Amino acid sequence: MAGAPLASTSATLNRRTANGDPRVRALLIALTIGFLSIFILAPLVNVFAQAFAKGLDGYLAVFWPPSPPEGATLGVIQQRKLAEAAVQSERTWSAIRLTLAVAAVVVPLNIVFGLAAAWATTKFRFRGRALLVSLIDLPFSVSPVVAGLVFVLLLGRNGVFGDWATHLSWPDPFSLRWVGFDAGFPLDFERDFTGVIFTPLAIVMASIFVTFPFVARSLTPLMESQGADEELAALSLGASGWRTFWKITAPNVKWALLYGVILCTARAFGEFGAVSVVSGHIDVNDTMPLRIEKLWNEYNNQAAFTVASVLTLLAVFTLVAKTAIEWKTARDHATAEGKQ
Repeated sequence: MAGAPLASTSATLNRRTANGDPRVRALLIALTIGFLSIFILAPLVNVFAQAFAKGLDGYLAVFWPPSPPEGATLGVIQQRKLAEAAVQSERTWSAIRLTLAVAAVVVPLNIVFGLAAAWATTKFRFRGRALLVSLIDLPFSVSPVVAGLVFVLLLGRNGVFGDWATHLSWPDPFSLRWVGFDAGFPLDFERDFTGVIFTPLAIVMASIFVTFPFVARSLTPLMESQGADEELAALSLGASGWRTFWKITAPNVKWALLYGVILCTARAFGEFGAVSVVSGHIDVNDTMPLRIEKLWNEYNNQAAFTVASVLTLLAVFTLVAKTAIEWKTARDHATAEGKQ
């Protein structure tokens, strides 16, 4: 009889130890919610509140400025305001197009690099492997501003490769136009860039540098845990390298790859430091983060928050996609363990 209370007390202590003190748990949850509310939710709400400070019409006017009524006679000041609004709108759309174009180039290149780097560091053991892994992590430890400055010192007019880089000519992809068959090939570029630094090419190079660890780092832990047994079995049965990759490796890492792509895309959209250095603060080289800075410096706060809201929506979409992938990965892992 005496042992029953002791057993009950022991069981209670074990449950409390396993679940934690309720007061401590409540305090930790409250601190977490408070921290998220102050540093994430409040700024997030403020971005949209400032963006819609002038109503929906003011929000849309940042992208599509209003046209004057037909037949209306406008004064000089009104004409100037409308012309300035049209110029600002075109610069905003140019920043959006450049941001999307940079991501469209950076993300596929990082997919190729990330797969190759993760494959090399997880499936093989070779001299210099630790150094390669450290180099992959280098952008995490180097300031983006420093990375941009390195590109300027290497490819700028007075840089190490400045003589070659400043005379390099390359076509503007956005200037591709239909010219007809009279000139031979029906498509041609209407504009060429000269040089690397202070051009979109430099922005792409800087964005690649700051984003290339994400795909590789998302794939490496999974490939490391999976080992190379399945690939070796496929190769021993006569499968080619490409067939082994598409039938064995790619299906096993598809969710980790998509996870890395989402992180890479989000960083490409939001990169500021390195891009700011190599862009030269030229209007045609503005990405969305640079455009937000210029609007803010011009005291056009509502327009700055409007463009910022677009980046915020992209960030929210990234978070939702990231959470969905983590849930899908956990469910597939639990299903695989259940079958075993």
